[in-house]
Amino acid sequence: MLKKIRVAAAILVLAFLTFCFIDFAGIITDPLLQKIQFGPALMSLSIITLVALAALTLLFGRIYCSVICPLGILQDVFNWMSKKFNKKKKYGFKPESKIVRYGILAALIIAWICGFSVMVSLVEPYSAFGRIATQVLKPLYMLGNNLLALISEKTGSYLFYHNAVMIRSMASFVTALITLLLIAVISFMRGRTWCNVICPVGTILGLLSRFSLFKVRIDTGKCNHCTACSRKCKSYCIDSKNQQIDYSRCVDCFDCLDTCKQKALYYGLKKEPSPAPVKRPQNDAPVDASRRDFLKSSLAVAAVAPQVAMAKKSGIALFQPTPASPPGSLSHKNLMQHCTACHLCISKCPSKVLKPATMEYGLAGFMQPVMKFDQGFCNYNCTVCSDVCPAGAIKHVTLEEKHQIQPGHVVFRTDVCVVHNKRTSCGACAAHGPTQAVHMVPWEDGLTHPEISTELCLGCGGCEFICPVHAIYVEGNPEHLVATLPKQEETTVSDDFGFGF
Repeated sequence: MLKKIRVAAAILVLAFLTFCFIDFAGIITDPLLQKIQFGPALMSLSIITLVALAALTLLFGRIYCSVICPLGILQDVFNWMSKKFNKKKKYGFKPESKIVRYGILAALIIAWICGFSVMVSLVEPYSAFGRIATQVLKPLYMLGNNLLALISEKTGSYLFYHNAVMIRSMASFVTALITLLLIAVISFMRGRTWCNVICPVGTILGLLSRFSLFKVRIDTGKCNHCTACSRKCKSYCIDSKNQQIDYSRCVDCFDCLDTCKQKALYYGLKKEPSPAPVKRPQNDAPVDASRRDFLKSSLAVAAVAPQVAMAKKSGIALFQPTPASPPGSLSHKNLMQHCTACHLCISKCPSKVLKPATMEYGLAGFMQPVMKFDQGFCNYNCTVCSDVCPAGAIKHVTLEEKHQIQPGHVVFRTDVCVVHNKRTSCGACAAHGPTQAVHMVPWEDGLTHPEISTELCLGCGGCEFICPVHAIYVEGNPEHLVATLPKQEETTVSDDFGFGF
């Protein structure tokens, strides 16, 4: 929606500004949009206009470059045309050319101070567009008008009248034509590179847009580094790998918003990111000594103390997987937003796999239901928890839906498995799975060991429950997925369980 609004506004602005330049009949007498152009305002030291444009940028980012600046809009037109010729056109992230960008700005400032303002006018966007409209587009418009006048005269109408077509300055015409061709080539090949390397207005507004309140932002919890947004970004400013955006180059075109299938991009104020996949703690992780974190750490240590003691006694390395929330809860986030920790689902669970969480979800999820498989596993044909939940934290699911929801996936630890360590035949894990996500394959010396098909796993925990040495366990999915059956694709479960098959 934002992109459509931006495109509609930009088309109106470009049409109005263009007509202002080619209007030989004097229809428009007070061109308001010319008065709010940054370059002319700066050159005339129009403080009110400059303050207004600076405030606009600090609030909404470089909206000026996509909606008000005619040369910026013209670049978008050329970029749109380039996609018609090459429908597979892709961009990507490129680091900012700081030396070139700020070097050009410094040179232009020095030239302006020294009175050599022609250097500024050559690259100032409004002036460049004015020359293109006046020297190139207006003669073409006049030719079209004269053709209509000729046709009108043949029909006995004098609605249109002839006007002389003339080029007032060959040097200006050549300069305007070269500028137009240069803009067209750069836009076809490199998107908004002119705006973000050469244009002084883009550089100045880029300095302000770093601090704008409303921005295109990345929800780091939802982003899966697919790079779809960066491939659509004609400003080359989205670094999907590091989940960062160079706001000094973002022109708020909003092309990226609709391309993200994870809905990880949004335009607005900064908000808390969605829960990201929790990594297993590293031994060298830094410790925060603040009082609040100290309290959390103390609670966590107290909660896992029995497991630590058991692990030391059995000689098995301790691991702390990401928790798995009940099927139907959709995600950790949805569970924590709606669950009141009434424990009705825990009380009704026939297999006793649901237990109150301690610090598995963090302090915010204390006492909410979490799946633990030390005393049982999730029954393949059971939907009791979703049937009894009064708060909607666990959505109602049918058996067919339950058979496809993937609240977690199985992980195999070769360093603990008795087949690898003691050269002993086992296979208990493969015998306790409804989808054969864990199956045995030939290994060494006639032995077989488990092989995991993560896309088939339902996270029921049957294999974890039965394994005598805890060599296999379920890692929770913060966002529940759908187990991939033959000829089906894995997708995030939606609220209405529209799996997208």
